[in-house]
Amino acid sequence: MTEMKKGVLVGGSGLIGGTIVNYYKKYPDLAVDIRAPSSKKLSIRVSEDICDYIRQVKPDFIINAAMANLGADGKLSCEVNYLGAINLARAALSLGIPLIHISSSATLPVGENLSEDDTVPLTPGLSNYAKSKLMAEITLKKMAQEQGLDYTCIRLAIVYGAHDHKIQGFHRMLFSIADESMPVLFTKKNTLHSYSNSRKLPYFIDYILGKRNEFSGQTYHFVDPDAVDLATLILKVKSYLNLNKPREIYAPFWLANLGTKSLNVMLRVLRQVGLQASMPPELMFLENFYKPQTLSATKLQESSFIDPFPGETVFTRLPDLVVYYITRWDHENLIMGFKECFDTEKSLESIFCDNPIDLVEEVHKEGVGPYEQLTQS
Repeated sequence: MTEMKKGVLVGGSGLIGGTIVNYYKKYPDLAVDIRAPSSKKLSIRVSEDICDYIRQVKPDFIINAAMANLGADGKLSCEVNYLGAINLARAALSLGIPLIHISSSATLPVGENLSEDDTVPLTPGLSNYAKSKLMAEITLKKMAQEQGLDYTCIRLAIVYGAHDHKIQGFHRMLFSIADESMPVLFTKKNTLHSYSNSRKLPYFIDYILGKRNEFSGQTYHFVDPDAVDLATLILKVKSYLNLNKPREIYAPFWLANLGTKSLNVMLRVLRQVGLQASMPPELMFLENFYKPQTLSATKLQESSFIDPFPGETVFTRLPDLVVYYITRWDHENLIMGFKECFDTEKSLESIFCDNPIDLVEEVHKEGVGPYEQLTQS
């Protein structure tokens, strides 16, 4: 009988952490007891909390998927994204167990076919998010070289997947289109970006935990092999939703930037009279909408890991993601009057045409046995 292993995952309430937790629950044969304590039970900002919890659980590995909000101030970004990551690394080092650290493409410059070594310089001018993530990568690498830390750093690009309870990143774009609050395309033609499939990530993590000789001390770009044109993706979502906006008009960067600055001024005025108002944190990456950033997947492809869903991309997942999120946002009354716009039959046709495997799996899940009312007659 396979001995049950224990793992501690921090950041289980997010899209990435939740996907990993659900993966281990879905496949009990993997014999992994995954613990995902809430921030109330375990604060990675407090080293004593970590030591007490790790001493109690005695895990076989740690996964760090925690992150402060994109718009968090310097103190919170530093304490969660940097010092928290190092606290977990020190705990893993003390027990001699692997640490899987989830990082971000925010540590990379703009450009195409970026390798794992192409990080931006660490400067005060970086955003709090990028700065803290880069600092964590630098220190983890030093701990591996000088202290023997067994870790793997996984860099993600634009993440897509279901069951994200926050409207952020890729799902912020989807929401903006569905809410018809995106009048034109805030990008330029042929602006390519890399995308990361959250559904594939747990398979990679589970695999590399069993192959430490190959993956220890390494950084990997966990991205789809082919980059995606942002405008093409936006227009594809618009087509699925059968909407008139955004128009296929490319707003220049100076205009988009001017609009952002003007909105910032308005929000400051509103806050002064006591109204709660803030900018979407993704707008700190506005310039990236107009510049390409594609991550090389060569190192990942040349490793021994085999992609569990090689034909799956953001485009093949798009139909079911659209249905999932639009249905949820409609139930939560976040998108008003959308029932008139959402063409269910068109969405079913889109899934059939673009992602037949998922449709087959869904039909099987709903049941393909005999009709009870017929067998009983």
